[in-house]
Amino acid sequence: MALEKFSDVVQLCQALPESSYTAEHHDAFTAAGRACIQEGHCTNVLSILLDEKNQEIVRCMGWTLLPPLIQLLLKKEDKNLPQWLAIFTHLLESCRPKELLIGLLEQLEHSDPHTTAESLHLLLKPLQKVLLRLGSRKASSLGMTLSSVLDQLAKLPLPLTKEEDSDEFSLCCVELIDFVRPFFQEARQSLSSETGRSCGLEDELRAELLKFCMKTLSHLLLEVQLRDPDELTVSPLRTFATEILDGLTAVGEHLHSLVFQPVLKRKQVPGFLEEEVRYPKASLAGVAHLVFVHHLAADSFPSVFSPVFCLRCNMEHIFLLLSSAEDPKLQKGLELYEKSLVRLEDSCLPADLLQIKTFLTVPQNMVKIMTLSPRHDLRTKGLKVFQLSIDKFDTEAKYRLFQYMLSTSNHSGVEGYIIKNIRTQIHVALQPGNGNVWFEGVHLLPLLRKVFSLPDGPETDLLQYLDRLMEALNLLRFLVIRDKVTENQTGVWTELYKIEDSFMKPLRVGLNMSRAHYEQELRSCSERRRNKEEPVLSVSVSSEKLPQMTPDSQIQALHSALHTFDMMESVLARIEELTELKEDL
Repeated sequence: MALEKFSDVVQLCQALPESSYTAEHHDAFTAAGRACIQEGHCTNVLSILLDEKNQEIVRCMGWTLLPPLIQLLLKKEDKNLPQWLAIFTHLLESCRPKELLIGLLEQLEHSDPHTTAESLHLLLKPLQKVLLRLGSRKASSLGMTLSSVLDQLAKLPLPLTKEEDSDEFSLCCVELIDFVRPFFQEARQSLSSETGRSCGLEDELRAELLKFCMKTLSHLLLEVQLRDPDELTVSPLRTFATEILDGLTAVGEHLHSLVFQPVLKRKQVPGFLEEEVRYPKASLAGVAHLVFVHHLAADSFPSVFSPVFCLRCNMEHIFLLLSSAEDPKLQKGLELYEKSLVRLEDSCLPADLLQIKTFLTVPQNMVKIMTLSPRHDLRTKGLKVFQLSIDKFDTEAKYRLFQYMLSTSNHSGVEGYIIKNIRTQIHVALQPGNGNVWFEGVHLLPLLRKVFSLPDGPETDLLQYLDRLMEALNLLRFLVIRDKVTENQTGVWTELYKIEDSFMKPLRVGLNMSRAHYEQELRSCSERRRNKEEPVLSVSVSSEKLPQMTPDSQIQALHSALHTFDMMESVLARIEELTELKEDL
């Protein structure tokens, strides 16, 4: 029945010129033709479509047969698959390219989530063929196609193993590069021609390709983790990333201008894209990561820029990546920061750089990673890179950075780490011939006052501030041991009476109060255990209540707290003993 209807509507249209085809003719052709395909009449449909008398009909209406045809091709199970492929090929060669493009994109965009990869495998080459048939007026159609393809590619799961050669995401990326390559080549050729810059159509083509590269960098390549050549010799994703960078040069962009855009003033580029749209910040950060971390396109990146200048520019990208809540971007931010720092000599960054906003906001981002990230590897990496950044500043910059971090970090562990670094710098300054004005004498005293303070006086939560307080005590002990009273290089002996009043005495009062409280809780808990009462104790550590525990667990936690107080008091007593001893000498 369907085959008869299809033959009838085709015969009816044979007698009519194209201009006389009505909506009814289109609807009848579509309904009957699709029914024939669904019923499996492949030989008859192919014969009708190949008939020379029907080519005008096929050119105007053939594209409407794409939906059921593509579904059959995706299944790959039909015994008549060669005939269906022949029909598909004939439609691609005979139908008008604009209608074909619409039909193919509809099938791609409405594909089942489970067949996204198969749809890309099947439709990318046909889409390329159709776009090339559009000639010089294909820019907007290419842009629409590339946007749709990227949206579909983003639906695929990212590769989690080293087997990129069998991973659907990676394979589709390779096919996407094959798809876009002739358009990059056309853009490159137009640039090399004398009139390439003056042709508006070619400018539109380059603009669409630039948008594609930028979206690829920010939406795909920032999400995946590229593997180093020594880990994976042949990597489809590395090849994909390299081709995208090469595509940027094909459309007239210079990689160093993109990376350094936050610092360098760009000249206005003719075209309809605004600057913020043309060069999204996340995309520029992706370029910087590929160039400096993976060394892609290194041969096209000038080597005349100093490591300090590269760091200065990359700090904008690093800040953007480290401000993200997504682990892949955080990891890339840490990698870019590390690679930018290792190229520098130690103690080479001047304090003037701290007047640039990102040199203070990036350390704040690092603190969040080190203290809040649920991933141990990111916290560890963050600490490593944070220390590396400290090492690269000169003494004045270190001094000012330490001041800033002690005032803004609001985390005992981070403050303790900073105090430990202060002790290291003082130790270096006290070595013969290494003296400096920042970690000795007058300049050092304001920093020491920040270190030797209790946030809430005697009522400070000693467990919450444990890391900071222990490092402060260790620093004070180091100072009274290392700096002689007669030399007083650090100024600690001049400042000692203030330290005693603002730090040591309140700390001793706080220790006594805390010990008394916890000893009372320990006696109460032990009594309840002897009486076999239900646990009612609420124990807080670092201002957070612990979950309900058994009496034995509660007693263990209380003993641990008391041991901590003993440890702090032992160091404090040793300091008091040393100060009395040295003052008597």
